[in-house]
Amino acid sequence: MQNLPTLVFIPGAWHRPTCYDLVIDLLQEKHGIKCTAVTLPSTTGDPSKTLKDDLDAARKAVSDETSCGRDVVVIAHSYGGLVGNSVIKGFARKRAGVQDADASKSPAAGHVIGLILIASGYTFTGLAFMDPFFGRAPHFFRVNKATGFADLAVPPRQFFYHDLPADEAEYRVSQLTPHSLKSLFEGGEYSYSGWLDVPSFYLGTIEDQGLPVIAQRMNVGMARSMGASVEHRELQTSHSPFLSQPEATVHVILEAIEAFSGKRVGKVAIKTEQDKMIKLPNPRLWQPFTWFKYGLPLVLGHVIGKCVLVFNWGRTMWKYR
Repeated sequence: MQNLPTLVFIPGAWHRPTCYDLVIDLLQEKHGIKCTAVTLPSTTGDPSKTLKDDLDAARKAVSDETSCGRDVVVIAHSYGGLVGNSVIKGFARKRAGVQDADASKSPAAGHVIGLILIASGYTFTGLAFMDPFFGRAPHFFRVNKATGFADLAVPPRQFFYHDLPADEAEYRVSQLTPHSLKSLFEGGEYSYSGWLDVPSFYLGTIEDQGLPVIAQRMNVGMARSMGASVEHRELQTSHSPFLSQPEATVHVILEAIEAFSGKRVGKVAIKTEQDKMIKLPNPRLWQPFTWFKYGLPLVLGHVIGKCVLVFNWGRTMWKYR
């Protein structure tokens, strides 16, 4: 069996790592791929837990694999994308001509070789999760200063799992946990744009009620314009495709592993009905509707990305005046 990378799964806000159980079972049992899921301290009922605590937990999971010579693919959902992007720092292969600052690192150590974001975002070095929102809570949660938690302000069954059967959705709601406010509003000094260090896949969610798919497409356009390598796929699902369409989600993960590692995963798969549900969100010249559906958000994201690059360049020039 080929030495395939280990998959490190990072959940989103309010979620336990068990949200990934369906896809992890498929990946381990059908394809023999090692998977590990991170419990975020910010979701353990302690309001003092921060982004740094989440990052430390993710770094341990990654380090446990790379220190044994195994490569890693990071998979992150929603808020977990900030942790997933940031954990890549120091674990990616150095580009040619760039000396590794960690001289003690064993030459046999593994690396993070890729990133898969699910209904998440390409985050920026130096920014906390809520900084792009100017520190204002979105409509779906309230700041509860008395408890130190972010309280959901919308029915979670509809918000997260509207495409699940009722009994399954109710079970998943019962698994949600309180989420620390500190991890959302603080910790920008620990964040890192790891998506610039490794190739990535982005799995978008067309029926998402938390992160609109238009915003997701803009985020992909932004990342590409800033030099990131991004493959983009979408599923007709809610915010949680790993629960409502686990087989199709696994198909995208396998595709990403093959792209990142250059290794074939198992036998050539017969295309299933689930696989046919995966959409490639690319504008096509002969289909004008796709110009607005895909092209316009990607272009807007491209413009935003270029503006960020110009701003960063200007800030750097001002610093050295």
